[in-house]
Amino acid sequence: MTTMTNASVREFKMPDVGEGLTEAEILKWYVQPGDTVTDGQVVCEVETAKAAVELPIPYDGVVRALHFPEGTTVDVGTSIIAVEVAGGAAPAQEEAPAAAVPAAEPEKPAEQPAARQPVLVGYGVATSSTRRRPRKQAQDPVARQAASAVQAELNGHGAAPAASAAPVAPAAPAAPAQRPLAKPPVRKLAKDLGVDLATVTPSGPDGVITREDVHAAVAAAQAPQQTAPAAQPAVPAASAPDRPAAPASYDTARETRIPVKGVRKATAAAMVGSAFTAPHVTEFVTVDVTRTMKLVEELKQDKEFAGLRVNPLLLIAKALLVAIRRNPDINASWDEAAQEIVVKHYVNLGIAAATPRGLIVPNIKDAHAKTLPELAASLGELVSTAREGRTSPSAMQGGTVTITNVGVFGVDTGTPILNPGESAILAVGAIKPQPWVHKGKVKPRQVTTLALSFDHRLVDGELGSKVLADVAAVLEQPKRLITWA
Repeated sequence: MTTMTNASVREFKMPDVGEGLTEAEILKWYVQPGDTVTDGQVVCEVETAKAAVELPIPYDGVVRALHFPEGTTVDVGTSIIAVEVAGGAAPAQEEAPAAAVPAAEPEKPAEQPAARQPVLVGYGVATSSTRRRPRKQAQDPVARQAASAVQAELNGHGAAPAASAAPVAPAAPAAPAQRPLAKPPVRKLAKDLGVDLATVTPSGPDGVITREDVHAAVAAAQAPQQTAPAAQPAVPAASAPDRPAAPASYDTARETRIPVKGVRKATAAAMVGSAFTAPHVTEFVTVDVTRTMKLVEELKQDKEFAGLRVNPLLLIAKALLVAIRRNPDINASWDEAAQEIVVKHYVNLGIAAATPRGLIVPNIKDAHAKTLPELAASLGELVSTAREGRTSPSAMQGGTVTITNVGVFGVDTGTPILNPGESAILAVGAIKPQPWVHKGKVKPRQVTTLALSFDHRLVDGELGSKVLADVAAVLEQPKRLITWA
């Protein structure tokens, strides 16, 4: 994991944080050259193809050099930070940029008999944004060069080198002395728009940069480019004062290119592989879930569910688990190498979740063995962790079947693509009042449409139809949760 480059400097290498992944992107540095670090302190956040993970340093010392700027994708096993474990005097810190010559890095793999770093998920998480340390003026030539390139793109002309020179940076009124504070969605927006957060003036509480601040920075950067023609928009604006202004990003660019990497890249590859490997079949059923919705309201008042999130997804998940217990062959996978169907006697229930970094599918381990309150607690924890971007790679591995709730977007249904390695995925549409024949009369009832996609290599039409029909039957008559248990 670590290698002695001399008597006092250690190189911290990019670990394998995702069980076999080969690379990770550096999202954020929490330290800069000259900062003191302690054993277990989080020094950076990286994003793999599966999740964002914070990396702790395994020893005490002084940061001597950061070998890569933020936004760089680094191979596992490559040194990313040099730390002087003896404490390091000031002259040694000044020599750090010269010592951290990127050209020397490719020679490091020859030294890799060192023990492999264990997975660091859960090793340590920064308690709050207050742990971010003040940013020192860039001593690392690699980081300075990257900042200069971004500044040049914002300025729109070749004057960037002068703007990135060290004597000018302290004089810039908009350049904060500390590391910019922003939430992951705001950081992604800034990256997509080519905005350096260090140049953005924050307006949020405690100096946090908001989405509006990023858009304001884009508008300010584009203003100098609109010289003489800038007066033209005033004419239509005067004749139509009530028309909302178009977003600033539409003024000069007709297209935006977004690099595909990290979670989105992995998701795209997985979906293509699934779509063209497993022969998909999708079946649909529309069902009256009025009784299920009444049960949801009753459970919210039950003291056994105090403090837990109770919603229709909870009972839909339970209905699917009951259907799997009645039709266990649906819970299987296809082993291409052995040409075998592997039936699972456990259910790791995946829940598709949309996050700022893309679609992820964490799963609830051994969901089949959980009581309804335990399932509610697991669902609540899974959703909140995904929204915060803290889902661990292990939480997204080993799933057997998945639920995707497209109804939260107002969509009636869809034809979901299987999560790779799984045999079935259930899509749940929007639940809304519709005219329905109930007890011989047309009445308004709560209705939804379910769609079940399955791998036709191992699930035939009969089995898939039985599972979908059982889910619908439980949601129509929730008492079957008892009679079929």
